[in-house]
Amino acid sequence: MVFVSSEDFTVIGGSLGEYHSMKITRIQDMAYEMKAPLIMINDSGGARIEEGIDSLSGYAGIFLRNTKASGVIPQIAVIVGPCSGGACYSPAICDYIFMVENIGKMFITGPQVVKTVVNEECTVEELGGAKVHASQSGVTHFTYADEKSCFDGVRQLLSYLPSSYLEKPPVLKTKESSTGKKSLLFSLNSLIRGTSKQVEVTDRCKDLTEVVPDNSRKAYDVLDVISRVCDKDTFMEVQKDFAKNIVVGFGRIGGESVGIVANQPNVLAGSLDYDASDKAARFVRTCDCFNVPLVVLVDVPAFMPGTAQEHKGIIRHGAKMLYAFSEATVPKISVIMRKAYGGAYIAMNSKNMGADIVYAWPEAEITVMGADGAVNIAFKQAINAAEDKEEAREHYVEEYKEKFMNPYVAASRGFVTEVIKPSETRQRLLSALAVLKNKKVEPVPKKHGNIPL
Repeated sequence: MVFVSSEDFTVIGGSLGEYHSMKITRIQDMAYEMKAPLIMINDSGGARIEEGIDSLSGYAGIFLRNTKASGVIPQIAVIVGPCSGGACYSPAICDYIFMVENIGKMFITGPQVVKTVVNEECTVEELGGAKVHASQSGVTHFTYADEKSCFDGVRQLLSYLPSSYLEKPPVLKTKESSTGKKSLLFSLNSLIRGTSKQVEVTDRCKDLTEVVPDNSRKAYDVLDVISRVCDKDTFMEVQKDFAKNIVVGFGRIGGESVGIVANQPNVLAGSLDYDASDKAARFVRTCDCFNVPLVVLVDVPAFMPGTAQEHKGIIRHGAKMLYAFSEATVPKISVIMRKAYGGAYIAMNSKNMGADIVYAWPEAEITVMGADGAVNIAFKQAINAAEDKEEAREHYVEEYKEKFMNPYVAASRGFVTEVIKPSETRQRLLSALAVLKNKKVEPVPKKHGNIPL
């Protein structure tokens, strides 16, 4: 069951007036009281000017209810037409925004006002089109070429989420295949097409050693890892065109809904910048709101260095990620695949940040920084004093790797739960999810935390 509001552009341009807003707020109240998802379809020219303050008051009532329902029920905004001015802020408070390319527009002020105020010329599409918000601003989470595929996407997203914070996400029942092979069959009552189909899920982690290079400097596509860890064709990526150095999205493992957070070595070597930190933090908090377990795939060299990052506030943005993982009380499982260096290692759901279970592959490197950088600092004097500086440097690099960078050092100190083979990853995650299924953490009695926004 869901509750839906939809503006109608054929009636006074879909503009919001007093009674227009009363109908929407009534549906919002019902969704909140019935603890069911709310879908708000936006296609409006904005406030009805002739109604003056009554129109503005209507928006305020909608925003208030969006905020009240945040974290209580899933709220989804669908942009299938203009959404300008104050109207943008209701979708912005919602959990997810869907936009249809070429017809969906979001902006605070239109091109004419922009030209008048700041003397900048731009088209509507350049100012607030779907592609801009998907790749540059990060405002929208999903974009589609047409309305039908967009609404199918909404249905797909809801299949991963519970109706409210009081419930757990829907689980698709699994059973062993009658063929006797190590595969799973589950019957998926398709929420997308309205038909029933059989989907086979096999453990495809056996070739992960081929997918992920041993050399930590070589890039690969983490989506290839996610597709093998998750049930086949179940991963739904969120904000796929924004902050591509980190991948977030919903998937299923053994039929159970999970949230995936993974570094993307193909982009910026998987390092964390200010946009990636925002993207990950928001996703983690959304999963925590709706009881979706988190699976974190780690291959991270650092928080991105440089003046541009510092001046954009990477300290503040990175702190959001630290806060989100620390605050989350859902099951949290990490798999360290290759690199886990410095502060970025801590931010990617490390054991002392509250991870319930941390697995590491044998080739994983867990340390303050890479061997080359560490040796240049720690053994600088010894290298400079050596007759053959390059030979001495190589010696210290190998010594550093052996003593500090392998996962067994971290495992011996309890920072890694277990060192596993890459081929075992999916099975270990299945076991971990089963163990943590009934995890419950009592909230700390306080009004609310103060996340560094």
